Amino acid sequence: MNSQTLSVFIAAPPARVYGFAADPLHLPMWVPSFCKSVARRGDEWVVESPLGRAVFAFAPPNDYGVLDHSVTLPDGTRFFNPMRVIANGAGSEVLFTLFQHEGMSDEQFLNDAALVRSDLESLRRVIEDSAGPD
Repeated sequence: MNSQTLSVFIAAPPARVYGFAADPLHLPMWVPSFCKSVARRGDEWVVESPLGRAVFAFAPPNDYGVLDHSVTLPDGTRFFNPMRVIANGAGSEVLFTLFQHEGMSDEQFLNDAALVRSDLESLRRVIEDSAGPD
């Protein structure tokens, strides 16, 4: 199974990046290709996506920058997505590992990688363009 870890540098301290990215209510701001809206349901978050309602479950809040999450699609398929925020100088590096799942073509994998790159770039823009103390 192929995997690819994608990353983006964000000119903001890790606590700020983590605090923003860890809030599921911010998903529509930086994952617009997949998340049209989000609502809490118990310990899970329901996202309206182009594929229908998807359920997100996130790692509990932590001091280590871990933003791992699972996504369950309407057909019951579940994906685990490792994601981290780590210090990089005065800024942060956000890393997302993408896996090529069984039945996923190489072309689909490359398309998913392009979407993740775009999402990470959106996260960078939203955080760097927002006013607020670092």
